Amino acid sequence: MRKPAATKPARKAGSGKKVIAKPAEPAMDVAVGRRIRDLRRVRQFSLETVAARTDLSIGFLSQIERGLSSPSLRVLATLSDVLGVGIAALFGASPSADGASDQIVTRGSQRPELKLWRTGVSKQLLSPASADNKLNLFLVHLEPGGSTGDELYTHDGEEAGLVLEGEMMLTVDSETWSLKTGDSFRFASRRPHRFSNPAQDAKAVVLWVNCVTAAG
Repeated sequence: MRKPAATKPARKAGSGKKVIAKPAEPAMDVAVGRRIRDLRRVRQFSLETVAARTDLSIGFLSQIERGLSSPSLRVLATLSDVLGVGIAALFGASPSADGASDQIVTRGSQRPELKLWRTGVSKQLLSPASADNKLNLFLVHLEPGGSTGDELYTHDGEEAGLVLEGEMMLTVDSETWSLKTGDSFRFASRRPHRFSNPAQDAKAVVLWVNCVTAAG
């Protein structure tokens, strides 16, 4: 008896092309934008005031606050300076379950994370989140080719770090270093800087400390 021919699955349109899924990160942009807006309003700053102090357009700032634009780390650092907080304050983490205002411990499963998905950089906050914190500890993940951008940037404070995995290129002023696993660094954040992961097939992980020194 003749067997029936096997039915071929229907071919999807465009199946011959590689489909790149759209990053599902807009919710993160909305959360960060809302946090920036709340901090601005607490300080009673208008969009015009923030725009004048950051050299960013009012339209761009409005888009960030509404979650319609994903800001770079350089832009977030600039906004943090104007708002008188460290970048950690933009994570907008929920208060601890016991209501304590001076949280000491951050559990591994409860780390707030800030994903700058357009640039391949993400930061996990290892220290308790608070707008009043002057010292913050991060675990920075750099995807292959991830970067803060070609433009050097500055912000308040001081920072230091240790490369835990992979390789990172660090530029401070006019000098650039290749840092590999086990290498560490420290510099004043007012010195123009940028960093990136030069590898195209491996992630870099860096333990990073930021200390805010200016008065809030």
